[in-house]
Amino acid sequence: MPTPPTRKPFAMIREFHLADWFTLGNAVSGTGALFSIMSYLQTADVLHIYLACALILAALIFDVLDGRIARWRQKSSALGRELDSLADVISFGVAPALIAYGCGMQGFYDRIVLGYFVACGVSRLARYNVTAEELSGGTGKVQYFEGTPIPTSFVLVCLLAVAAWFGAVGEDLWLGRLLLGGFTLHPLVLLFALSGSLMISRIRIPKL
Repeated sequence: MPTPPTRKPFAMIREFHLADWFTLGNAVSGTGALFSIMSYLQTADVLHIYLACALILAALIFDVLDGRIARWRQKSSALGRELDSLADVISFGVAPALIAYGCGMQGFYDRIVLGYFVACGVSRLARYNVTAEELSGGTGKVQYFEGTPIPTSFVLVCLLAVAAWFGAVGEDLWLGRLLLGGFTLHPLVLLFALSGSLMISRIRIPKL
């Protein structure tokens, strides 16, 4: 019988480039933001909202640095691209949606909109991954994005941090709430619907 191939411990880690470690920093920061907003829901201590938003900022910094490092070292891989997309889903898709939920967007329609926002972010990243080669025009460098990049959700996170600073969370959420068919909608959540729709649009955004 043929001898099965031996698997070296930590073989996958050896395949990581320097930029990939920064990508993991992005994912860990986004996960930390999720923990922080869950702590806020348990304790009602607004400091946890600030920490969640600060961790999204950290994720954004890691996201910017991993791309710059990959270009500087001229080392990138399919693994790195997939890592980047998965990290972005956590930090700029799921985490902002959960922060919004923690800040008070907890109605039935709010949940639908926030779910739509995350679905748009996932779809945007999947489309980019399968069209990156085509968009690069054979140069290996993408010239523009189709749809707004998912990290633009950081703008919404900043808005929620300001709302928390002014005490506009929970029942005091800006723009109040509406009852439609017996279910609650907070109009502020529609910004997430707009953000998600822009992600899956065909708008061309030059890549800097």
